[in-house]
Amino acid sequence: MSPLQLSVYWRLALLFFFTPFLFFLDIFTAPIADRTCRHDNGTEASSSWLGTVPPSSDNNQSQHGEVSELIADWRTDKSQLHSVCGWTDWLSYGQTVYMVGLLLGSLVGGAISDRYGKRPVLLACACIQAFCGLVPAVFPQPLLFLAIRCLTAVCCCCINICAFSLAVEWTLPAARLWPPAFLPFCFSLGTMGGAPLAWLSPSWTHLHLLLALPQIVCLPLYLAIPESPRWLLLQRRKDVLDGYRNNSPADQKCLDLLLDSAWSDLHKASEAQMAGGHAPSDITHLRHPTILLRLFIMSYLSAATALTYYGICLNIGSFGVGVYAAQFFSGLSEAPCLLVPLIRIGRRPISMLALFLSGTACLVSLLLSRYDGTPALVMSLALLGKLCILAATFISVLYCIELFPTGVRQRCISLVNLSYRLGCLVTTFVPPSPSGAISLAAMIVYSSGPIVGCSLCLLLPETSGAPLPDSLEDCNRQPKNQPASMGALWKPRKPVSSQPRTELVLPEKVDIQTPNTPFL
Repeated sequence: MSPLQLSVYWRLALLFFFTPFLFFLDIFTAPIADRTCRHDNGTEASSSWLGTVPPSSDNNQSQHGEVSELIADWRTDKSQLHSVCGWTDWLSYGQTVYMVGLLLGSLVGGAISDRYGKRPVLLACACIQAFCGLVPAVFPQPLLFLAIRCLTAVCCCCINICAFSLAVEWTLPAARLWPPAFLPFCFSLGTMGGAPLAWLSPSWTHLHLLLALPQIVCLPLYLAIPESPRWLLLQRRKDVLDGYRNNSPADQKCLDLLLDSAWSDLHKASEAQMAGGHAPSDITHLRHPTILLRLFIMSYLSAATALTYYGICLNIGSFGVGVYAAQFFSGLSEAPCLLVPLIRIGRRPISMLALFLSGTACLVSLLLSRYDGTPALVMSLALLGKLCILAATFISVLYCIELFPTGVRQRCISLVNLSYRLGCLVTTFVPPSPSGAISLAAMIVYSSGPIVGCSLCLLLPETSGAPLPDSLEDCNRQPKNQPASMGALWKPRKPVSSQPRTELVLPEKVDIQTPNTPFL
């Protein structure tokens, strides 16, 4: 890899490592607030200076009154310092508000990054997210806390969109399955790292300081992240591209290969858009039964995977195991997803296998929990289901791009992503059972959704190794019953290298596709 590629990968890995610190904050807020309030109530009478209060006597009334005033002032200061004890009921709304923020971020993040570039949006959101983590430590107020959680979620979603796009666009086409596996792997490591920090936090203030300060310290490292070469090419920022190319011979070679691939995609997109009018083509494609069927299946899969993944993540403390240990093993269970790109069996088979295993593991976990199974075993099966559903999620990122033609690809991906965010939001409204565990109805939904999605995948074609479709005819040629590498029905594409780069006239809007993953 070239130095610029390494710079992108390890900095984005560091950013994704710190993201779950605030992403899963709501899991720890209730236990930490309870610990803080119980500690305050239990130590009022045993304060170090409180023990110096002299015994009451008739001849020492003035000194006793002075000490009483000091005690009252001390209790007032304590209540102001930890005012979270007065509004712990508000903490239950934190997850819902956070999911609303993720939904808002998914609606605006892509448009903002396309307009201003992925690098500046990434840097701005990273700074805002890091400093938002400090606000509840200084001003523990309920409405401010919820507003900060919503803003943090918007920034988190924008970081997700920009980071995945940058990672993919700095990766050669043959290895583009690795960034959707590598960044979630770093996210899982951060999930594991956040659990001991929360466990070590003795109070509400320490919790937010420990989770926010590491991100603030690392903010200067992100300044060296380069911009997307595709975005620079589209914006005709030749000076910046030349600066990247002159950085080193390895960077020059890497950038030339990336720009050749980007130029090929731009040529095909501009050729398709200039051939027959953009707006009528969109309407025709979106109404076609093939596109509607694929859009329905992918939207369902997105909503089902979101329900299962976040249903387990946000209720990880409901399996009878301590919340801190459960959160640590929750992150550990996601680490094997890094190996998924090594499985070369195609998009559809691996999606079906992951969905089926996820639904089955959740179903068995449900049955064991109903028959007084060991909490550790119940949680292990649920985490196995979460691992499989995570694998299905990031495989569907590329699968979704390969299913839709160029004219409507971005709009279909946006609708699928919207379904994912709505599934995340619905998760927060699922009430727990009276015992505090995940309810029977919720676990049935978490287990049945992936199994139904597995059967729906039979209606989709195999797209691994096939070129991206540019028209409905290309979609209909996609092989349904054999791997894409064996499909002989694909028409040969004309090489684009015969046309000099300087002769390519870009339209006003070009559809440049990169995985806009709904993972976070």
